[in-house]
Amino acid sequence: MTSTAGLAQFPIVAFVTIRDPERAKPFYRDVLGLTMTGEELPYALVFDCNGTMLRLAIDPESPPIRGTVLCWRVTNIEDRVRQLMQAGVVLERWDFMTQDKLGIWTTPTGAKVAWFKDSEGNLLSVSQMPD
Repeated sequence: MTSTAGLAQFPIVAFVTIRDPERAKPFYRDVLGLTMTGEELPYALVFDCNGTMLRLAIDPESPPIRGTVLCWRVTNIEDRVRQLMQAGVVLERWDFMTQDKLGIWTTPTGAKVAWFKDSEGNLLSVSQMPD
Protein backbone atom coordinates (compact mmCIF):
# COMPACT_ATOMS: atom_id res chain seq x y z
CA MET A 1 0.00 0.00 0.00
CA THR A 2 1.33 3.44 -0.89
CA SER A 3 0.99 6.39 1.42
CA THR A 4 -0.39 9.75 0.34
CA ALA A 5 1.22 13.16 0.68
CA GLY A 6 -1.56 14.14 3.10
CA LEU A 7 -2.42 17.45 1.46
CA ALA A 8 -6.20 17.03 1.70
CA GLN A 9 -6.23 18.67 5.14
CA PHE A 10 -4.64 21.93 3.98
CA PRO A 11 -6.27 24.86 2.17
CA ILE A 12 -5.22 25.63 -1.38
CA VAL A 13 -3.88 28.88 -2.78
CA ALA A 14 -5.21 29.75 -6.24
CA PHE A 15 -2.97 31.42 -8.85
CA VAL A 16 -3.92 33.33 -11.97
CA THR A 17 -1.32 35.04 -14.14
CA ILE A 18 -1.93 38.65 -15.09
CA ARG A 19 0.02 41.07 -17.26
CA ASP A 20 -1.06 44.46 -15.93
CA PRO A 21 -1.65 44.81 -12.17
CA GLU A 22 -3.08 48.33 -12.52
CA ARG A 23 -5.72 46.99 -14.90
CA ALA A 24 -6.38 43.76 -12.98
CA LYS A 25 -6.65 45.33 -9.51
CA PRO A 26 -9.88 47.29 -10.14
CA PHE A 27 -11.43 44.34 -12.00
CA TYR A 28 -10.92 41.84 -9.20
CA ARG A 29 -11.52 44.36 -6.40
CA ASP A 30 -14.24 46.65 -7.75
CA VAL A 31 -16.01 44.56 -10.38
CA LEU A 32 -15.85 41.12 -8.75
CA GLY A 33 -15.92 42.52 -5.20
CA LEU A 34 -12.96 40.57 -3.81
CA THR A 35 -11.05 41.93 -0.83
CA MET A 36 -7.47 42.84 -1.65
CA THR A 37 -5.16 41.66 1.13
CA GLY A 38 -1.78 42.45 -0.35
CA GLU A 39 0.12 44.15 -3.10
CA GLU A 40 3.46 42.40 -3.48
CA LEU A 41 4.83 44.32 -6.45
CA PRO A 42 6.38 43.36 -8.78
CA TYR A 43 5.32 39.77 -8.05
CA ALA A 44 1.62 39.54 -7.23
CA LEU A 45 -1.66 41.07 -6.13
CA VAL A 46 -3.29 39.07 -3.34
CA PHE A 47 -7.04 38.75 -2.72
CA ASP A 48 -9.23 36.89 -0.27
CA CYS A 49 -11.83 34.80 -2.05
CA ASN A 50 -14.12 33.56 0.74
CA GLY A 51 -11.19 32.17 2.70
CA THR A 52 -9.12 31.04 -0.28
CA MET A 53 -6.05 33.09 -1.10
CA LEU A 54 -6.02 34.18 -4.73
CA ARG A 55 -2.62 35.33 -5.96
CA LEU A 56 -2.61 37.23 -9.24
CA ALA A 57 0.92 36.51 -10.36
CA ILE A 58 2.36 39.33 -12.45
CA ASP A 59 4.08 38.39 -15.72
CA PRO A 60 3.89 41.09 -18.42
CA GLU A 61 4.86 38.54 -21.10
CA SER A 62 2.36 35.81 -20.22
CA PRO A 63 -0.60 35.22 -22.55
CA PRO A 64 -3.99 34.36 -21.04
CA ILE A 65 -4.39 30.71 -20.05
CA ARG A 66 -6.53 28.68 -22.42
CA GLY A 67 -9.60 27.30 -20.66
CA THR A 68 -11.34 28.28 -17.46
CA VAL A 69 -8.94 29.28 -14.67
CA LEU A 70 -11.39 30.15 -11.87
CA CYS A 71 -15.00 29.26 -11.17
CA TRP A 72 -17.23 30.44 -8.35
CA ARG A 73 -19.93 28.03 -7.16
CA VAL A 74 -22.91 30.28 -6.63
CA THR A 75 -26.54 30.09 -5.70
CA ASN A 76 -29.13 31.65 -7.99
CA ILE A 77 -26.83 31.91 -11.00
CA GLU A 78 -29.30 34.10 -12.87
CA ASP A 79 -28.99 36.84 -10.21
CA ARG A 80 -25.18 36.54 -10.16
CA VAL A 81 -25.01 36.83 -13.95
CA ARG A 82 -27.26 39.90 -13.90
CA GLN A 83 -25.01 41.46 -11.22
CA LEU A 84 -21.93 40.75 -13.32
CA MET A 85 -23.60 42.35 -16.34
CA GLN A 86 -24.61 45.40 -14.28
CA ALA A 87 -20.95 45.72 -13.24
CA GLY A 88 -19.98 45.87 -16.92
CA VAL A 89 -18.90 42.25 -17.41
CA VAL A 90 -19.59 40.76 -20.85
CA LEU A 91 -20.64 37.11 -20.79
CA GLU A 92 -19.06 34.77 -23.30
CA ARG A 93 -21.21 33.13 -25.97
CA TRP A 94 -20.21 29.83 -27.54
CA ASP A 95 -21.47 28.59 -30.92
CA PHE A 96 -21.05 24.95 -29.93
CA MET A 97 -23.46 24.98 -26.95
CA THR A 98 -26.97 26.20 -26.26
CA GLN A 99 -27.01 29.09 -23.79
CA ASP A 100 -30.04 30.98 -22.51
CA LYS A 101 -30.62 34.71 -23.01
CA LEU A 102 -28.25 35.48 -20.10
CA GLY A 103 -25.46 33.29 -21.51
CA ILE A 104 -26.03 30.41 -19.07
CA TRP A 105 -25.50 26.85 -20.29
CA THR A 106 -27.29 23.97 -18.55
CA THR A 107 -25.19 20.80 -18.57
CA PRO A 108 -26.66 17.34 -19.10
CA THR A 109 -26.43 16.80 -15.31
CA GLY A 110 -28.40 19.98 -14.60
CA ALA A 111 -25.51 22.19 -13.51
CA LYS A 112 -25.58 25.73 -14.89
CA VAL A 113 -22.48 27.61 -16.04
CA ALA A 114 -21.73 31.07 -17.43
CA TRP A 115 -18.32 32.30 -18.56
CA PHE A 116 -16.66 35.70 -18.74
CA LYS A 117 -13.14 37.08 -19.15
CA ASP A 118 -11.16 39.09 -16.65
CA SER A 119 -9.32 42.29 -17.57
CA GLU A 120 -6.38 40.18 -18.79
CA GLY A 121 -8.34 37.83 -21.04
CA ASN A 122 -8.35 34.89 -18.61
CA LEU A 123 -11.55 32.85 -18.72
CA LEU A 124 -13.56 32.82 -15.47
CA SER A 125 -16.96 31.34 -14.70
CA VAL A 126 -19.80 31.03 -12.25
CA SER A 127 -21.67 27.77 -11.80
CA GLN A 128 -24.66 26.49 -9.89
CA MET A 129 -24.86 22.82 -9.04
CA PRO A 130 -28.20 21.00 -9.31
CA ASP A 131 -30.26 20.56 -6.15
